[in-house]
Amino acid sequence: MQERHPTPDKDAIALLPPFERLGLDRITLVSTGAQAQKAYAALTAAPAWGFDTESKPTFKVGEVSDGPHILQLSTPERAWVFQLHDPACRAVAAELLALGGIAKAGFGLGDDKKRIVQKLGVQPQGILELNTIFRERGYRKDMGVKGAVAVLFHQRFMKSKKAATSNWANAHLTESQLVYAANDAYAAIRVFDALGL
Repeated sequence: MQERHPTPDKDAIALLPPFERLGLDRITLVSTGAQAQKAYAALTAAPAWGFDTESKPTFKVGEVSDGPHILQLSTPERAWVFQLHDPACRAVAAELLALGGIAKAGFGLGDDKKRIVQKLGVQPQGILELNTIFRERGYRKDMGVKGAVAVLFHQRFMKSKKAATSNWANAHLTESQLVYAANDAYAAIRVFDALGL
């Protein structure tokens, strides 16, 4: 039987030094076709990306989300946050996700994949669920980004509950939304690299 590795609990993680996040100087907001083309050129030069999406939360019973509203892609140096309301921007985002040969790594991606197929009409290629890698290596069922950062870097990944449940469909994203979204993808590519994938 495979050896189980312990994972730190919430209290142990709270004592760790903070994970160094990307600042706004290394985050690019992409909301037009022209910006998306620039992002495409930069991203396709990298062999793998951290990947995540955000959707406007639904609070009413029976309310269906028309998300994702944003797509985050990150290299170890920089992150791009694509707003998906502009058709030209959405088309480039779909093209990026459909590209083969580039790993797109993240946590808890099942829902993201379904929504991408519905919203962007593409089957994302090269999706790598990092929880699966940790499971294969003898860790608990779902590590999530916080557990992974704690185990690999002995650091605490901070997530703002306020940003998490904010309106991602807004035309103007706040600085805290940008930092939150970009760093989910950034932490994923850092974990991917640290795992030697």
